[in-house]
Amino acid sequence: MNHAALLARLHREGLGPWAQRLEADSVDWLVSHGDYPRWSAALASLPVLTDIAFHFDTAAVTIDAECADREALHQALQGLMPWRKGPYSIADVLIDCEWRSDFKWDRVSPHLAGLQGRRILDVGCGNGYHCWRMLAQSPELVLGIEPSVLFNLQFQALQHYLQREDIDMLPIGVEDMPENLNWFDTVFSMGVLYHRRSPIDHLYQLKSFLREGGELCLETLVIAGAEGQLLMPPDRYARMRNVWFIPTAAELLLWLRRTGFVNARVVDETDTAVDEQRSTEWMQFESLQQSLDEDNPAFTVEGLPAPRRAVILANKP
Repeated sequence: MNHAALLARLHREGLGPWAQRLEADSVDWLVSHGDYPRWSAALASLPVLTDIAFHFDTAAVTIDAECADREALHQALQGLMPWRKGPYSIADVLIDCEWRSDFKWDRVSPHLAGLQGRRILDVGCGNGYHCWRMLAQSPELVLGIEPSVLFNLQFQALQHYLQREDIDMLPIGVEDMPENLNWFDTVFSMGVLYHRRSPIDHLYQLKSFLREGGELCLETLVIAGAEGQLLMPPDRYARMRNVWFIPTAAELLLWLRRTGFVNARVVDETDTAVDEQRSTEWMQFESLQQSLDEDNPAFTVEGLPAPRRAVILANKP
């Protein structure tokens, strides 16, 4: 993993202490995971591509290229399974991921202030699918943070071919970020808030990363209802263990106001459908359909309201 361009940028921007800490910590990144040798071998086996072109404005993040051994490419990419966020197309090998993440991007992107020339942070970015899609709008920098080793290596599979300096991904969690950066123009937190034991602290963290006037894009699970209402699952939610709080969209607006955001508004609220999250050749485990009540899919297998997601935008004053 080569983060030289990012580290040099941070030094130029007066963020040298953060760059130095990242450089020191990078010695221990990734390699402690038990599956790292297998995943690293898959990454190393990626074959050579020639005549490379790319497309970030299509549903599948696409690398058009000539490949002399497409079967080797297919096997190398399958060595990085399961692929959860996508889709991707690399030299005509379609990676049909569990999530049709382009559905979410289509709900989010029309409402953004615009990303051209902006410094962007994507918290809990998965394998970086949305980060790649952001490049279609010519931002100055897209930085994703994601502690999952596998997701980082999936990102590196694309970066192996594209070698872009305007995008990077760090294998760290939000708790590893410096406080009060006040540096990013846009911060995304999509599919993260309900995994946080302290969602209010998470909102304060996100605000501290933004410059004055910067924009937060918050996408998270919600339930139907009014201000003052939320769901705290007694155990699992849709078979997920680490879901803590699912508020209504109205309650979430209150949280944002209480944490100091302004101009908070709901721009989309949509039930998650089984054609958006499903098992595929590239993610062969059970998915959303197996997490819903088979007799009444308006509820999860635990008898709780089925997944509904909201997109909320707000600004740092």
